[in-house]
Amino acid sequence: MHTEKKSLADRILYTTPTDDRSRMRAVANNIILHLHPTKVPKPALRFTYTWGLGGLSTLLALILIFTGVLLMFRYDASVERAYTGIQFLETQVPFGSLLRGIHHWAGNLLLITTFLHMGRVFFTGSFKKGRATNWIVSIFLLLMVVAFNFTGYLLPWDQLAFWAVTVGTSLLGYIPVIGAPVSDFLLGGPEVGQATLRNFYAIHVAVLPAVFIFLMSYHFWRIRKDGNITQPIPADGQRVEKLTTIPHLVQIEVAAGTALLAALLIWAMWVPAPLEALANPAHPPNPAKAAWYFLGLQELLLHMHPLAALFLPSLILLGIAAMPYLDPDELTVGVYFRSAAGRQTAILGALLAVSLVPALVLLDEWFIDLPGWLPTLPTLISNGLIPALLTLGGLWAIYRFFRRNLKTNHGEALVGLFAFLTVSLIVLTVIGVFFRGANMALVLPFG
Repeated sequence: MHTEKKSLADRILYTTPTDDRSRMRAVANNIILHLHPTKVPKPALRFTYTWGLGGLSTLLALILIFTGVLLMFRYDASVERAYTGIQFLETQVPFGSLLRGIHHWAGNLLLITTFLHMGRVFFTGSFKKGRATNWIVSIFLLLMVVAFNFTGYLLPWDQLAFWAVTVGTSLLGYIPVIGAPVSDFLLGGPEVGQATLRNFYAIHVAVLPAVFIFLMSYHFWRIRKDGNITQPIPADGQRVEKLTTIPHLVQIEVAAGTALLAALLIWAMWVPAPLEALANPAHPPNPAKAAWYFLGLQELLLHMHPLAALFLPSLILLGIAAMPYLDPDELTVGVYFRSAAGRQTAILGALLAVSLVPALVLLDEWFIDLPGWLPTLPTLISNGLIPALLTLGGLWAIYRFFRRNLKTNHGEALVGLFAFLTVSLIVLTVIGVFFRGANMALVLPFG
């Protein structure tokens, strides 16, 4: 009996490094197989199928959580000390500038990878076969990433942040009924100030992370429940080869994650997070622009009534959320662009956006003047209802063009329309970032 106790104690107290590594490997394997199935279809391992966007987005979210917690130790959410605290972090804290740069650029990159991931899911029809709920959850996650970036934008309390948030929150006031109350709640008063900074900080570090982690956990759970990654339906009698997740999938994820970390680290060292002069409410910059991810909407506001400019993106977002019901054909699930014809339609839709949107911006800037041409009509109609109806009519005409002239089916035409809308948003954002100068006039970016 004594010998048995001694041998048990020996096994506990005198474990070898090999035993420790085996335990760590077992724990890691359990975590991996909790998130992934034991085997995955071989075609799904092609990097060009998923581009690793879901995994990269998850890694960026973890980086943001880790760096955000570290930044909280040095940040003070007060208008008197927020800016000086950031300056101290940048100049006195070892690796403080690098830490802030990683956090800043990871937040921006997460917005891009999440946006691209949603595009990949749409173009492969991965919202079909009972995945409608997770598709809607994904849209909410994208909107939350936008909210994360927007609330974090104000925290440095410099000129860039102050006026970008001022412009961004002013957009809320145009929303009927709920716009003004929501804006007042976020601002904590009539303008951006101490209450705004405190509210944004609380939302950024407490409210949004809790909701985001819950939705992200549910998102992963639904992926497993819905059968993991989508793949094209195999032909009759065709057998799809499956490979073990460990090591085949894991080694791809590790390589992609390592490349992302290296690129993010190099970029953060090369391009520090921006920090302009201390926020000054009395001296707005010219032009006063919103954050870059809102500049597409701000550009739209320059061309039509605010209600129309907010109504159109909201309607399009609802249409995208309803896509599982608008395009329910499950035979095309997992197939990029639905077919070869759908691929051509998507390319044409993108080309239409690149050529048509800048032309319309130039025409509206220098020639079209609906309020001047229709002086007897209220501005809401002449510069709101009419442009909105013309825009919706144009989208319908593009859809019908794909159906009739290109002989596409319903799903392929929707792919072309989605490509047109996506590239249009990108074009409007590029115009807002690079081609709007003083007084929001059109300028050459390198002139």
